[in-house]
Amino acid sequence: MKYLTPLKIKIKKLDINESYFFGKVEFEENEYKINIQGEWKEKLLKLPFKLGNEKKVLVRLTGPNDIVVEDYLMYRGISEWVEIDSQYILHFVADHQDKFDTLEIYLEDNLNSID
Repeated sequence: MKYLTPLKIKIKKLDINESYFFGKVEFEENEYKINIQGEWKEKLLKLPFKLGNEKKVLVRLTGPNDIVVEDYLMYRGISEWVEIDSQYILHFVADHQDKFDTLEIYLEDNLNSID
């Protein structure tokens, strides 16, 4: 798979609240709420804006000192805020709280990939 340049979303704040994280992010001068929790039925991503017809995307959280966590999630459309449902990302963020400053979303480059 080939990926286009990622969408980069600035993480302004992530706070733990029982078994999930809640906070604020900024994308293209708009502020949105973010929720990171474990998946219930599937790993998924919802956004407050449309990505297109993407089915599976690579979601990566990064920060200073080369900290990174990533997972493949199913894009499931529009929501009021950024929703990330991934047990793997949730547990990694819990172990490395306050170390992330960027959320990256990589879209598959369907134009250049041949299956």
